[in-house]
Amino acid sequence: MKLKDKVALVTGAGSGIGRAIAALFSAEGASVFLTGRRRDSLDATARALKGRSQVSTGDVRRPGDADRWAAECEKAFGGLDILVNNAGIIGSGGILDFNRAKWRDLMDTNVEGVIEVTRACAPLLVKRGGGSIVNLGSVTGIRPYGGLLGYCVSKAAVNMITQSLALELAPKNVTVNAILPGVVVTDLHRTGGMDEGAYAAFLERSKTTHPAGRVGTPDEVAEAALYFASAGAKWTTGVLLSVDGGRALTAAR
Repeated sequence: MKLKDKVALVTGAGSGIGRAIAALFSAEGASVFLTGRRRDSLDATARALKGRSQVSTGDVRRPGDADRWAAECEKAFGGLDILVNNAGIIGSGGILDFNRAKWRDLMDTNVEGVIEVTRACAPLLVKRGGGSIVNLGSVTGIRPYGGLLGYCVSKAAVNMITQSLALELAPKNVTVNAILPGVVVTDLHRTGGMDEGAYAAFLERSKTTHPAGRVGTPDEVAEAALYFASAGAKWTTGVLLSVDGGRALTAAR
């Protein structure tokens, strides 16, 4: 097992990509500390895991919750080897219909949330003698999309956070990498306000905007996370890996 005896903390572990990463890490031998805002969703993830896990609710936007998660994880499992910054939200809108509250929520969750959880957990990785940080970005962080100003900016920030921290933490034997998914079937767009009809139409159209001719699955993103968290990636850091069916390579459509 690739993660035998390792400890991983996954934010946003209650559904979608976070749940898939937690499940795969567990199957590969890791003890997994599951965090998110909804206890029922986290409990459902925990029931699906093969190995040891612990659930703790909270919000990445609250610094105190990040500190509490780090302390609880160390108490439960003795330390931390892998941090997955998966929690995030999506939001639409541009400069002509700018909404400051929505902008602030995107930045607080997708940018400040990554910083706060990493700030709280990085010392545990260093204390362990090294480890891995995996950030979930997006194809929108490397190319712009109209009407997604805040989301694009927030995910571009994740890329810079990833590479800046990769330089800072490399001497401490901590790798920092990011996965940039294309469209993946999760609840992200629904929770962002898209109704079922609009979401179905969006997924259908996405078949034409991804050269692979289909959208992705959470399990496919989880496999990339497993690589970055495994011993095979000990000399891999600062990488922004597109897992997007070729979406980032295409012209605007």
